[in-house]
Amino acid sequence: MLSYDELTSPERELWDAFPEGRGVDLRTGVPEDDRVGGGGGWGPERTVRAVVIGALLLGANGPRPGAVAGLRLVGARISGRLDLAGAQVGHPVWLEDCWFEEGVDLSGASTQSVAIVGSRVPGVEAGLTRVEGRLDLRRSLLEGGCASPLHRRVTALSLINAQVSGAVNLSGSEIVAPGEWAVSAGGLVAEGGVYCVDGFVAHGEVRLMGAQLPGGLHMRGAQLAGPGPRGVALALDNAVVATLDCSGGFTANGTVRLRGARISDNLTFEGAVLNGPPGSDGPSLVASLTQAVDFDLTLARPPAGVVDLRGAQVSYLHDNEHSWPDVVELDGFVYGSIKEEDSGERREAVGRRDSVAHRVAWVRRSPGYSPQPYEQLASWYRKAGHDDDARRVLLAKQRHRRRTLRPAARVWGHLLDVTVGYGYRPWLAGIWLLTLTLLGTLAFGTGSPTAVKRGEGAPFQPLVYTLDLLVPIGGLGQRTAWYWTDDGLQWLAYLLIAFGWMLTTAVVAGVTRTLQKN
Repeated sequence: MLSYDELTSPERELWDAFPEGRGVDLRTGVPEDDRVGGGGGWGPERTVRAVVIGALLLGANGPRPGAVAGLRLVGARISGRLDLAGAQVGHPVWLEDCWFEEGVDLSGASTQSVAIVGSRVPGVEAGLTRVEGRLDLRRSLLEGGCASPLHRRVTALSLINAQVSGAVNLSGSEIVAPGEWAVSAGGLVAEGGVYCVDGFVAHGEVRLMGAQLPGGLHMRGAQLAGPGPRGVALALDNAVVATLDCSGGFTANGTVRLRGARISDNLTFEGAVLNGPPGSDGPSLVASLTQAVDFDLTLARPPAGVVDLRGAQVSYLHDNEHSWPDVVELDGFVYGSIKEEDSGERREAVGRRDSVAHRVAWVRRSPGYSPQPYEQLASWYRKAGHDDDARRVLLAKQRHRRRTLRPAARVWGHLLDVTVGYGYRPWLAGIWLLTLTLLGTLAFGTGSPTAVKRGEGAPFQPLVYTLDLLVPIGGLGQRTAWYWTDDGLQWLAYLLIAFGWMLTTAVVAGVTRTLQKN
């Protein structure tokens, strides 16, 4: 138990101020001397032992009647480790522009609002902490030190399974754990959201897997300078978030992983840069099985690695010319609308002459063949009232599928494509019929056939004879009544019969395919 006589002058000043919640400012007023980066050189006149702070917060000097006790300390060098693990802290804490010799341990503690602002701290351990209020770490430098006891990895800020009734504010902070975990906050519940704006920088992985953030995750302009041990810069797997804002110059030098995340409002990367893991071919964005209402991927430049949207579901997709890398995983990706910017406004991305070609090329960036991306794109065109464009997409699907078939099936596919466009261009059959009819009429009009039975049957008519050859069903009486002694014309007749059967079969197969699909 500390006695008053053991306290140094700055510690006595803090001790006396605590019961009334008054602040103690140990700064000199000289900017050069007050820089937190030089706090290691501050002398005894600015040094407060962490054990004194802990004693005050645990009731060593209770509040005075009519006053609200609280700890407010500015510009101090805090020696020793501030250990409040498992403590019940009923007073707010405000530490500003302080230099900590060792880390802060709040694991398992129950506290009021905690603010460590503009300070340098060798790690904050707050796993399983309950904060009735906010956790404010603005403008602080948090450095990874020892491995966290909860997960055995070096972590600069641990908030595993912590519960914060207000916001977690990391705006303007720099969190340093290169190649390790800068922030480990799996299972975090922050009712007021998490704020990483105003120059936030992280060296190492930011982990928020399974977090519940009703107030959202705000990372506008944040810089994730380096990934963790597996190349991931931001991990938000299975998190439940109101909104995720990674816009305004947000930069990730590592994979942004949102696998299974549920975002009830906006997911935006407007103006962001997704570089992927440095020196590897890892993905830039993994959003498989993600759910969001509004997904804005209008990036500042194309992602360096793969974008994985397999199984994701969004209501609105916004993209631009920088949204997509060379490889995009789209199998199972479901969207209700695609919008793009036009004259300063975002409108449905249909109606342009090159719209279908542009979107089909987008689908083709998905490796291998899968029918779902084509069918989803065609469904969107139909909903937008562009049925012709939908048919063009489905035709492109069949042509892509044809590449995966065996040689015989590919030949049959080419026949269906040329004759009826796989059923999506039935008018091609009419062109073929007209062309072959004209060819046969002109060719047969130059010769004189021989009657099978002299004096019987209708007179020879080249046009009717050609149609009788081309139409395999029924008969017009010409094909069976006449034959050719000229081998060339007789072989032409045989070819027209064969073309007639192939054309009819292709029409039936193509139309049946289309009707079954519809």
